[in-house]
Amino acid sequence: MRLGRLFCTLLLIALAACASREVLVPKSAEPPAGTNFSGQWELRNDAAEQQRRINSAIRQTDGVDDDAVIPPTPSRPEERPRRNRGGLVHVFLEHGNRLKITQTEGGLFLSFDRAVVEEFRFGENREVVVGPVIADRVSGWEGDEYVVETLDQNNMKLTERFALEQGGKVLRRTITLRGKDMQQRTIVQLFDRIP
Repeated sequence: MRLGRLFCTLLLIALAACASREVLVPKSAEPPAGTNFSGQWELRNDAAEQQRRINSAIRQTDGVDDDAVIPPTPSRPEERPRRNRGGLVHVFLEHGNRLKITQTEGGLFLSFDRAVVEEFRFGENREVVVGPVIADRVSGWEGDEYVVETLDQNNMKLTERFALEQGGKVLRRTITLRGKDMQQRTIVQLFDRIP
């Protein structure tokens, strides 16, 4: 009897540990000397293909079985499939053909196709909100790379890494989407500096 209780207690502890949410590790607030992302950038990769790859990565990591969502959608709201059961961190991901970056003393401002502006503060560690979606975010420097990590309440994680290459003529943006079950997909975008 005691052995059974002990086993059940250990099992509950193990399950609780597995279900715990990741805690994001803060990044450095100090930019490396001589690293400046400021400028106008144009996507080298095909924009439509990049969007297809991003959409595919979202579907593969959001934790929702798209095959289980069978059309037609029922007319009553209570019968509709709930897509928000999976991760929603992708709502924080912006994409565009042109990118303008302004680097200040304390952060980066990114404008995608002159429409959307994102602000990342060096060394930030805060909660971010888009509509009903709440996530934790840290951003800052890891060596010469600027890293932004966003973790939603369902443990889906978006990591964006920005790095300069070829003497500052090329900006590499690496986007990694990680599902709550630890499956991940990575997309690399290259942007050329516009003189």
